[in-house]
Amino acid sequence: MRYVEWFIALLILGVGFIVLGIVLIVRGKGDEGWYFSSLSTRPDVRKYLEKKSLPTFISLKVGGRISIIVGVALLILCGVLWRLG
Repeated sequence: MRYVEWFIALLILGVGFIVLGIVLIVRGKGDEGWYFSSLSTRPDVRKYLEKKSLPTFISLKVGGRISIIVGVALLILCGVLWRLG
């Protein structure tokens, strides 16, 4: 592959990972809010709401953050290759 093709591929992958990360974080926060608002009407589970989130919602948010970090790293690599080339 030529230099330009590597540059474009890294740029697309970096932006794709950042968009995926944002989508995962937004979905995790949305699902968590919906879940806890539906449970808050029941008094027997009220005490569990004050502890912490379920692992499903935490994993969506952490996965989104990891995806954003990978995307930023790819964009930095893309910028370095652009400056060197």
